[in-house]
Amino acid sequence: MFQIIKDIIYIILILNIIGAVYTVFRQRRDIAATWAWLLVLFFLPGVGFVIYAFVGRKLPENKLFPLKSKTRLQLDQVMEHQRRELKKNEFTAADQVVKDSERMVQFFTKTDYSFLNRRNEVQIITDGNELFDDIFAEIKKAKKHIHVEFYTIYDDQIGNQLRELLEEKAREGVEVKVLWDSWGSLGTKRSFFKKLNELGGEAYPFLGTRSALTDFRLNFRDHRKIVVIDGKIGYVGGFNVGDQYLGRKKKFGYWRDTHLKIIGSGVYGLQSRFILDWNATDRKKQIVEEFKAGSVYFPVAEVKGNTSLQIVSNGPDSDIEKIKMGYLKMIHKARESVWIQSPYLIPDDSVLDALRLAATSGVDVRVMIPCMPDHAFVYRATQYYAWQCAKWGIKVYYYNNGFIHAKTMVVDGKISTVGSANMDFRSFKLNFEVNAFMYDENIAKQLQEIYEEDIKHSSLQTVAMFNKQSTWLKFKQTFSRLLSPIL
Repeated sequence: MFQIIKDIIYIILILNIIGAVYTVFRQRRDIAATWAWLLVLFFLPGVGFVIYAFVGRKLPENKLFPLKSKTRLQLDQVMEHQRRELKKNEFTAADQVVKDSERMVQFFTKTDYSFLNRRNEVQIITDGNELFDDIFAEIKKAKKHIHVEFYTIYDDQIGNQLRELLEEKAREGVEVKVLWDSWGSLGTKRSFFKKLNELGGEAYPFLGTRSALTDFRLNFRDHRKIVVIDGKIGYVGGFNVGDQYLGRKKKFGYWRDTHLKIIGSGVYGLQSRFILDWNATDRKKQIVEEFKAGSVYFPVAEVKGNTSLQIVSNGPDSDIEKIKMGYLKMIHKARESVWIQSPYLIPDDSVLDALRLAATSGVDVRVMIPCMPDHAFVYRATQYYAWQCAKWGIKVYYYNNGFIHAKTMVVDGKISTVGSANMDFRSFKLNFEVNAFMYDENIAKQLQEIYEEDIKHSSLQTVAMFNKQSTWLKFKQTFSRLLSPIL
């Protein structure tokens, strides 16, 4: 009897190994993710496959293809024209930062159809109440269309305020389109937008997924946060729609995030991104308008601000990790300082090496992360990498005044980025993200001032402090780090 049980276990283990190898290698992955999944599937027989069903499966190609079809908006023609303009190398004194970042600008134009937009007005918003007061005020003034895309839209006080306002505008005849992520908005029923749809608005989960219960994927989520109003005003950053993002939940306390309000041609990038996502989600009611300045969705920008920027998107539909590459370009370009804020710090080797190289070359490298977890494994992995950063002379700060969710980087007080992408594998490879990369000393200086104010509410973590952690905590951090490619 014992021998029979032993043989059955042996057969199960063999089948598990065969199944693990087949499951992992049937889809193309990088080496780190491949080994991480083999580790999970080998050492958690049966259970590992359940985890894989939730976390490991990729999106089918038929859903990714529409997201790649940028030619539908004639963006290829626009980009070719801009590339010719950039080659002329005609920069004014106000464009000096752009000129100094010319290679970075060209990289984005070649890889992401990300055109350079000049003369924008940009406002940095770090408080959720201020942000939504501003968004709601602009929505009330909308005349033609309102496009909204968020990872999270909760059925709570602020979520209902947004929905009711959108219903009011739909009743007025304004075009209202909403995209949300079914997993990020877990708990929000699809019927939440029933009345909006009845009034002529349109609200759908990203890529048409009916609910999180029928979409067993933790990866490949729409993590973008975009609002576009009449094609003239746009918002992008880290805030989602929910009471916790306004500091109304005791668990996190004050929610410290960073968002941008953009007025000018920079909105074109957000608008085109939304249209591509919308067309991939609703195949029957697509937006067919081509990119053309002066059209309904891309009106002529009338403002004359001072900020030049590029809107860069990233996701599993991309062959190149464009936002990560942008981060690398910024870090390698640094001569004085690299200041980073991110709720999660799980960089791959290329980013970690870039930060180490900068720090050991005399650059002032700082990283600010939360003092508390919102996801246990992710936070322990974040602590591990924070420890490694501290070993190389990088200043690591724990933000103590609530939860910091900002995703920002500012380099040398000249160039900066704000968006939805965290400093982790998930944002680099697995989720759909969008960031604004800005070439403006004034904006960079403002972000530095905000950073310095945040330091007043933070504590510097030294190598000695990390070394004094308990053996058990160090084990959890190291173990979580092994799973970092799939966290």
